[in-house]
Amino acid sequence: MLNKLALGLTVAISSSMLMAANTQMQIKTTMGNIDIELLDDKAPISVKNFKSYVQSNFYNGTIFHRVIPGFMVQGGGMDAKMIEKQTKAPIQNESNNGLKNERGTLAMARTNNPNSASSQFFINVANNDFLNKAPGNAGYAVFAKVTKGMDVVDKIVKVPTGRYGMHQDVPKNPVKILRVTMNAPVKK
Repeated sequence: MLNKLALGLTVAISSSMLMAANTQMQIKTTMGNIDIELLDDKAPISVKNFKSYVQSNFYNGTIFHRVIPGFMVQGGGMDAKMIEKQTKAPIQNESNNGLKNERGTLAMARTNNPNSASSQFFINVANNDFLNKAPGNAGYAVFAKVTKGMDVVDKIVKVPTGRYGMHQDVPKNPVKILRVTMNAPVKK
């Protein structure tokens, strides 16, 4: 009986540990490193999409191409010459996952079409409640949060910006994403 109890307890603990794991990643930039935790259980579509871009080294050499103080920093789709990289098919919007666009969260960037997100993401530098899903507002899907390096994000949001062709709020000196690395899952 003791062996059955021990086996049952071991299986229960192992199962809960597997379900509670979120993926840890690091965004290495020319201004420092930003550690993030993907919210695998709350935003599975967005997380799977982000991981696929990371695994293919898609983000290496892209820039934070849109920086707005008091709002957010956006990246993950343009090179230093503001040429948009070819992406995979867009994903379904998961803004109904209960996660809020609060300071330090990452969300999928998209066009006016709610289901148009592909590779681009943004890091909220303020609580942006108006980006959350609400009646008449499709919202922007949060899928991760900064766990270390918000000081780096705060440095990025303070860089001088200007126009670059038809684009506004572009850093005058490119802030590059050197690479994004995946770390071992963290248990909650």
